[in-house]
Amino acid sequence: MTTVSDGDRAAMRAALAEAREALSSGDVPVGAVVLDASGAIIGRGRNEREKHHDPTAHAEVVALREAAVATGDWQLSGCSLVVTLEPCVLCAGAILAARIDRVVFGAWDPKAGAAGSVVDLLRERRLPHRVAEVVGGVDEAECASLLADFFSERR
Repeated sequence: MTTVSDGDRAAMRAALAEAREALSSGDVPVGAVVLDASGAIIGRGRNEREKHHDPTAHAEVVALREAAVATGDWQLSGCSLVVTLEPCVLCAGAILAARIDRVVFGAWDPKAGAAGSVVDLLRERRLPHRVAEVVGGVDEAECASLLADFFSERR
């Protein structure tokens, strides 16, 4: 059984703050942070697809890019990614490419989740890299509520 640490919860609060910032540009409120091995935040991201008219500007990708710049290396071995929504296929691919060791997420995504809901790319044994640990459902109710409120206002 995986234990959720106080550090995971603090990182999720930071990711939730990023998600709320996405609302100002009309983007889906998803936020992410990348932590180094000591638990320090080295990358922050929020969905910016609408803001930048960029289909790849998902919160995880934005956070990974920032972390790579901060470390001076695209390989983020030893790092963790914390995100408010289960990563999609695009983000799972970016996570694997960056060699992230641990992923923590809030809300499950039964429509597009690639960390166990629809597919589990993060732990796919046929791929050259796998995430060592995936923890889902951290502060799930708050993460899911933020998304549900966003979509209910648009329907």
